[in-house]
Amino acid sequence: MIELAELLPWAGFLLVVTILLALDLGVFNRTPHVVKLSEALGWVVVWVSLALAFNGYVYYSRGPEAATEFFAGYLLEQSLSVDNIFVIILILRYFKVAPQYHHKVLFWGIIGAVVMRGVMIGVGAALIHAFDWIFYVFGAFLIFTGIKMAFSSEEAADMENNTAVKLSRRFLRITNEYHQDQFSVMKDGVRYFTPLFVVLLTIEFTDLIFAVDSIPAIFAITDDTFIVFTSNIFAVMGLRSMFFAVSGVMNLFHYLKYGLSLILSFIGVKMFISNWYHIPVEYALGTIAVILAISIVASIMFPASDHNADTSDDQHP
Repeated sequence: MIELAELLPWAGFLLVVTILLALDLGVFNRTPHVVKLSEALGWVVVWVSLALAFNGYVYYSRGPEAATEFFAGYLLEQSLSVDNIFVIILILRYFKVAPQYHHKVLFWGIIGAVVMRGVMIGVGAALIHAFDWIFYVFGAFLIFTGIKMAFSSEEAADMENNTAVKLSRRFLRITNEYHQDQFSVMKDGVRYFTPLFVVLLTIEFTDLIFAVDSIPAIFAITDDTFIVFTSNIFAVMGLRSMFFAVSGVMNLFHYLKYGLSLILSFIGVKMFISNWYHIPVEYALGTIAVILAISIVASIMFPASDHNADTSDDQHP
């Protein structure tokens, strides 16, 4: 039986997240506008500061080991979200979404991501507690994903064959043009969805795919469901601000993909060998930080040649 004391931290965290999201959309970003770099960097500082403040709460309420696990999980999720940002950039370019509407579609994308990841974390925790061998499955999957990421192409995805786009075209009435920041409109008494709603569905589907990688990875850091959930949600909440801050310079960090590939493979190995050898979370945290630092420094020291032209499509749903 779950005691009230165990539910209070969850309730408090969800209340804080709800208040922050309400302030974000209802107060600070009530009017659609183009998010400038200075504003984006300011929000990045806010979200990182909130995560670190929560890390302090974890330290004093659960001890230094839990705090280290939270920080490692947060750093891991933030790292993996970089690849997510790259795909979101491609989606927004492909659908030619006006910059002033980026914030709204990403905001609701974050809401969906929070719900989906909460469900997936619950399922993952249940599987881990029910089946000891699931660690081998997760570990092997992460190793495979890491290797696949290293050899994957960075060219723009074919959005015409994207599952979310194909299903929306098949089952929804979609307008041919955008209607400002509206997701749906009424025409002759019939509800139509706009291309912006298709963009939202595509971003949600993309996050679902990335969550399949990132959630097993964080379970390699800790099996504490509260730490897994909170570190994951803080990383997701800061994803939108990070998108606006780094979207213009993403192509500079061309070696980051290989760093993320190595991180996923390392976490997969850690999970796969956990029954024979336990890699301390401090070593895992240090390894992740070193790999990230090396890939970023290498990208700056050895810039890519200018051959990545913008190949975004002109089509709309």
